[in-house]
Amino acid sequence: MPVRGSVRFVDGSTREMPLADLSATLVLSAVPWRVIRSHRGQEHLPGLYWSATTGGHVVYESPLELGRLLLADFDPDVVGIAAQPFLMCDGERRHVPDFLLFRADQSVLIVNVKPADRLDDARVAEALGWAGRVFAERGWEHEVWSGADAQLLANVRFLAGYRRQELLEPVTVVGAILQTNPVLTIAGAEAALSDVCVVEPRPVVLGLLWAGRLRAGLERPLTGETELEVLS
Repeated sequence: MPVRGSVRFVDGSTREMPLADLSATLVLSAVPWRVIRSHRGQEHLPGLYWSATTGGHVVYESPLELGRLLLADFDPDVVGIAAQPFLMCDGERRHVPDFLLFRADQSVLIVNVKPADRLDDARVAEALGWAGRVFAERGWEHEVWSGADAQLLANVRFLAGYRRQELLEPVTVVGAILQTNPVLTIAGAEAALSDVCVVEPRPVVLGLLWAGRLRAGLERPLTGETELEVLS
């Protein structure tokens, strides 16, 4: 039986079609296929994350999923995020991926988040292998994600606190100032902004790091001496 995909909409209705006909645009207009509930004593810790990419909340089922969601929100190439995006079924097997990421170049990445210690489980490996083959036939990339560098995640989590759009309002002035300083540090950028009467320069600098207008090596702790690259 050909693999079919189903999406759910905010009014509770569903729509089913061949997975080959399921578009990312339709998925992004839908709601999560599964309702994620929390209860006392549960093993996972689900929640809602406000995404700068989507301008709304995205659900996650565990802290591990939240880590991948943060990286997706930080990625400038990702322009759409859907959690629990659809149900896929071939009559025998059923699967709901964790995330669909839609990129600016119109490509699609399907992400399944699994702890590393579960990847050797035969049933998990079979399910992910089947899903990966189906997505490849559909022309979508598939990623099985089990974590990332701890310092990178810590830095992205920290920068996410500065993802508010209002921090980026003075970007024209800020860009002109920082472009004159090809080699900058965080402290140097703050000083340059203070010199032109930016009252609170640190949130602006960190907001620009989040937005990808400044770049820094995020595999080390961020300090005043962290070097920055100004991006156009």
